[in-house]
Amino acid sequence: MGPAVIITVTPNAAVDVTYRVPRLVPHASHRVTEVAAVAGGKGVNVASVLAGRGVPVLATGLLGGRAGEAVRADLDARGIRHDFAGCAGETRRSVAVVSDSDGDATVFNEPGPLVSGAEWAALLTHLGSLLEQTSASVVVVSGSLPPGAPVDGCAHLVALAHERGARAVVDTSGEPLTAVLAAGPDLVKPNRVEALEATGTDEPVLAARALRARGAREVLVSLGAEGLVLVDAHGTARGARLRRSLHGNPTGAGDAAVAALAATMADGGAPADGLANAVAWSAAAVLHLLAGRLSPTDVDRLLPDVVLDPVTPR
Repeated sequence: MGPAVIITVTPNAAVDVTYRVPRLVPHASHRVTEVAAVAGGKGVNVASVLAGRGVPVLATGLLGGRAGEAVRADLDARGIRHDFAGCAGETRRSVAVVSDSDGDATVFNEPGPLVSGAEWAALLTHLGSLLEQTSASVVVVSGSLPPGAPVDGCAHLVALAHERGARAVVDTSGEPLTAVLAAGPDLVKPNRVEALEATGTDEPVLAARALRARGAREVLVSLGAEGLVLVDAHGTARGARLRRSLHGNPTGAGDAAVAALAATMADGGAPADGLANAVAWSAAAVLHLLAGRLSPTDVDRLLPDVVLDPVTPR
């Protein structure tokens, strides 16, 4: 196995099914105009974006059953390096319904397979082996934990990355986000709602500083069409946004932002150095129907429209 700059860990990977409809109407039947089923889960999406940008990446996590085989087959077909640990349960599905009328997505996430203590321990051993075999300098832990995994499972993964000299980026929510802070992740990326749930404040800068006070080194809060807010290791807040709004599928936008900052960190930079790229990659992802995909042409076109601003709490 050759060297990998970034390892992405998806504990609860999925087959992502995307339906495109002219308009989403509750309690009605819909005619689907386009459908796709691809390897998914937040960490897989990060790996897909990085691979598409030519950044060396290795995807890992847990996979099981026929759905797990489908994830591996899709990653093989797309040329994305992967080495997943196995589990007895069936890998979940995630269904996104994208409405052409408003450019938004409605997402249904299955809980995932029930993971045993032995299977979780095997994932940790597997990640440790991958870290020994590669020159990975950044580990990205993204997405939910499957049922049965310990609530501090992301903290276990971060601690392992740090033990092997890699920096750790975490994108999760709820109790796993709260629990991971004690492990001192180098960067966490909640969205506005997740930050509110973890801190009790919906003001992005104050929420980010609260997460830093509880252990995160740096915090990026994603705000949808309003852009991104980063509070760095010195407590300095920076904002970044696109000058105009876009029509498309926002499902994988946050994963693209994580990919951009992970790539910056793998090159030895600080997350702030990649903030403009994070906005451009995220915006380019909105323009693609499928999460984890973006066009380099869109990135180049959107980058000049990124505005970087210092921000203060409201």
